[in-house]
Amino acid sequence: MYVVVSGPPASGKTTLSRQLSSALGLPLVAKDTIKQALLTAMPADDLAASRERGGAAVAAVLAVAADNPSGAVLDSVWHRTRALPELAALPGPVVEVFCRCDRAQVTARYRARAESRSTFFDTLRTPDELWNDEVAEPVAGGWPLIEVDTSKPVDVPALVARIQQA
Repeated sequence: MYVVVSGPPASGKTTLSRQLSSALGLPLVAKDTIKQALLTAMPADDLAASRERGGAAVAAVLAVAADNPSGAVLDSVWHRTRALPELAALPGPVVEVFCRCDRAQVTARYRARAESRSTFFDTLRTPDELWNDEVAEPVAGGWPLIEVDTSKPVDVPALVARIQQA
């Protein structure tokens, strides 16, 4: 099973993904971890290059997931129109967990996180990049979809039970 954790940037995906990975006994494949490794090996000189590394990181997440037929927890900002065919092509069932959080909270979390990172490119993202039709709603590819409110602590055991029943 592939547990696709989706939602806008700073909606709580990584925190929840780590908990789900541990609770479900599935490996975590996280886009931000891969992107940071790419930036270490191939620094980005501008925002366009940073976005390019992000695209490469998503491609790596999907490749690693596809090479792991027993499943994984996949953590990324999934752009609905691009991600739908890629996620549907995974070699196993998909369950999407969408992290729902209001726009003001996402923006505040993102800005706080961006200021603490070593790369300044995150501070250049516009509000429309953080919150748009592509990321502010689930991918919803016909697989089971579970929405969670990440503006408050998530009941992970209850969520795991819902994922396992899906």
